[in-house]
Amino acid sequence: MSTASNKVEIEPIAVRAWTEDRTIFLELIDGRIFGFPADRFTRLKAASDEELKRVEIQVNGYALRWENLDEDITVPGIVAGHFQLPLKKSISTN
Repeated sequence: MSTASNKVEIEPIAVRAWTEDRTIFLELIDGRIFGFPADRFTRLKAASDEELKRVEIQVNGYALRWENLDEDITVPGIVAGHFQLPLKKSISTN
């Protein structure tokens, strides 16, 4: 027996982007908020805090752009977890 799903897929479109403590945040059109460390992308990792703050939403919400860094990242890629660099885990010993 198959069941029909009424779930409507909404493409991830950013309506707002900002940075806090080297974390890039974006708010999607459906209200979700995503955050990722700048260190997950080569050019963002090397950028100053001031340079990171210059993020712009472009391509009708489908991309983030840092003109000063010549960096573009797609919003669907971020939501899917496609990053350039691996996550650095800190190991704490008590």
